[in-house]
Amino acid sequence: MKTTAFFLSDRTGITVETLGHTLISHFDTMEFTQIQRPYLHSPKEVAKVAKEIENISKNSSLPVLVFSSLVSAESRALLQNCNCVLFDIYNMFIEPMEKSLKIESSHQAGLSHAMGTFDNYKHRIDALNFTLENDDGENSNNYQMADVIIIGVSRTGKTPTSLYLALNYEIRTANYPLITEDLSSEKLPAILTKFQDKLFGLTINPVRLHHIRQERRANSKYSELSQCQYEIRTAEVLYKKYNIPFMDTSTMSIEEIATSILHSKKIQRQRDE
Repeated sequence: MKTTAFFLSDRTGITVETLGHTLISHFDTMEFTQIQRPYLHSPKEVAKVAKEIENISKNSSLPVLVFSSLVSAESRALLQNCNCVLFDIYNMFIEPMEKSLKIESSHQAGLSHAMGTFDNYKHRIDALNFTLENDDGENSNNYQMADVIIIGVSRTGKTPTSLYLALNYEIRTANYPLITEDLSSEKLPAILTKFQDKLFGLTINPVRLHHIRQERRANSKYSELSQCQYEIRTAEVLYKKYNIPFMDTSTMSIEEIATSILHSKKIQRQRDE
């Protein structure tokens, strides 16, 4: 079974794509052709997309799904008579909120991803700079300034998770790679012992890790399944020995990993006001 899902926005489309992807992921027996159409600034541009939707609908046995975060009333009206199933975020959420609060919204596009105040922006950049400077065990002298220190063997998702936390929540995140010398000693690296309360460990299924490392460095000791099994087993023993909270990232997205870390470490998430 196959159909098409459109994601329409007058800005980046990040919000509507996130919502749409979350919803269609629950229909795992369906195959969705996903089409993104961001930056639809004018009704004329929306009208072109409406024709595209109509053409696809004519050749589809199942309804075309359209997820829209368009703000312009004129642009939204063009989709109302389209041969599709329309999920209009404005109609579904903003209008009921206006009625409940007895006040009109700003009707302005892109506010959820705006820069916010200068202080918000500065804090985000500071967190990002800190995270970049403390990636992969660099500048460990700065760990006292970290909100969280992510540890794990190579290719478990430490760096992308760290960057996500910094960019989205202004979290100063350091990450430290557990290398063979660390694992063979069966002791927590000395630089980390003073910051045990900030540590969070990542682990992964050894077979999954083997496949990831094969793509990076095929047929090497680094990517051998036995090496992956040894590193993961030993890292998990280390986590348990020092009561370090950890999670298996094998089937988790970066967003899920980041949220789980914040929840586990009880770190207050920051958002632009």
